[in-house]
Amino acid sequence: MNIEITSTKSEGAERRIQVAVPGAAVKDAKKRAARRVAQQVRLPGFRIGKAPAAMVEKKFADVIRQEALEAVMREAYQAVIEQEKLKLITQPHAHDVKFGDDDALSFELHCEVQPDIALAHVEGFQVKRPAATVTSDQVKDQIEHVRDARATWAPVEEKPLEGDMVVVLLAMADDAGALPEGKEYRVVLGAGQAIPAIEELLMELAPGGTVERAVRWPDDFPDEAQRGKTKTVRAELKEVKRKAVPALDDAFAREMGDFDSVEALTTAVRTDLEASAVREADAAVRGLLLDEIIGANAFDVPPSWVSNLVQSYAKAYGVPEAEHEKFAAEFRATAERQVRRELVIETLAERERLAATEADVDAKIQEMAEKRGANPGQVYAQLQKANRLREIERGITEDRVFAWLLERNTVEQQ
Repeated sequence: MNIEITSTKSEGAERRIQVAVPGAAVKDAKKRAARRVAQQVRLPGFRIGKAPAAMVEKKFADVIRQEALEAVMREAYQAVIEQEKLKLITQPHAHDVKFGDDDALSFELHCEVQPDIALAHVEGFQVKRPAATVTSDQVKDQIEHVRDARATWAPVEEKPLEGDMVVVLLAMADDAGALPEGKEYRVVLGAGQAIPAIEELLMELAPGGTVERAVRWPDDFPDEAQRGKTKTVRAELKEVKRKAVPALDDAFAREMGDFDSVEALTTAVRTDLEASAVREADAAVRGLLLDEIIGANAFDVPPSWVSNLVQSYAKAYGVPEAEHEKFAAEFRATAERQVRRELVIETLAERERLAATEADVDAKIQEMAEKRGANPGQVYAQLQKANRLREIERGITEDRVFAWLLERNTVEQQ
């Protein structure tokens, strides 16, 4: 197609291209559209496809014009992509479309293209590996966390203490000072689920007791409109439950798995924590290496990829629609950093031929199946159903990329 192309913006991954299509090309497209329409419509007194062209063009002028416009723009899109050698990553959009009386067509094409990532500097960096140590206190805290998860709650007939769970009917006065009916809440005292003044009020009551008192909301309350306000609160304590944590003995150890003693359980917890610390240290080294490479190699990031990642995180975190804009502003820098990291990994995997193959994925699934004592075919089917095959492929590729990087860079122990 004989078109005129003028670049109006070429910054980063964004492209804006002014396209002008001569009237002759549009007229030819109209003729082709008219012939197609004539073959499909029926006019009174004529068989399908036999009506005079002039009559068809007059009666279906708008349809023919629209069809011709769409056809010309599709052809123009393709011509621009081929002539400019664009590697598109988003669907092009036409803006400021103008269709003149002389049938000439013009529009501005907006699109994003694959960024050019050279990565000339990926060797010779030095990073520090965090110490992967586990203390006795960390082991103790983890065991206490496990005990806490196995705790039971039993009702008590006395005033609640910090750590108790209470069931309470709470009513808070509105702006006019009226107290509505109370709503039932379950609150663990001391867990930050209620403001301190209300917790103090509840700890004065025994089950069945009621109190009504003015309560001042703290100055750092999350809802700014409520900060520093004083409201009348009515509380009726319905129930108090106290937590009973199981004793740390050999019986408890046996309940937690194949452990015949507290010592065996402690050893297993320490082993798990040490393995987790090693994984965290490995992840830290990977992150530091990527940061060094990103800092030494400037490249553009497609804005749409960053926006898509921000939106996916907003959805995952359950961010309300009204807060999306604020969330995007706060999270955009983090999202852009994540996109840059992924682009570095993908570029190195492709350039150095480190990407996982289908055979690599099959071998990994075979390994997983052997560890589980399961059939590899069943494991594959389960992973495929859960849409996790891509995750496994990605993991293999990342491991290879970082192994390649570790051979070419220095990691010092902190």
